[in-house]
Amino acid sequence: MPTFTREEIEHLGDLARIALTDEEITRLQGELNVIADSINKVQEVASADVAPTANPVPLEAYLRPDVPETPLTQEEAIAGGPKTEAGMFVAPRILGEE
Repeated sequence: MPTFTREEIEHLGDLARIALTDEEITRLQGELNVIADSINKVQEVASADVAPTANPVPLEAYLRPDVPETPLTQEEAIAGGPKTEAGMFVAPRILGEE
């Protein structure tokens, strides 16, 4: 991967609509070049006999069995609410009258 030039950093800033100062361009150039060098090192080590991995430890989905249960009644669902009316929770108005 090639190193990033000042002109490329300025161009990326223009594409992102970000005004970059000279100090920011210099800092970003150094940081992006370090990232590019790291990618190059990984690519040197990677070979055709190494399978690509997203996670070095196999992940399994641990799910509980899907067992149907009786749902709450409306009265049971609203029983813990501080104030209810007509089978619904009552909450203070947060928007003014339109």
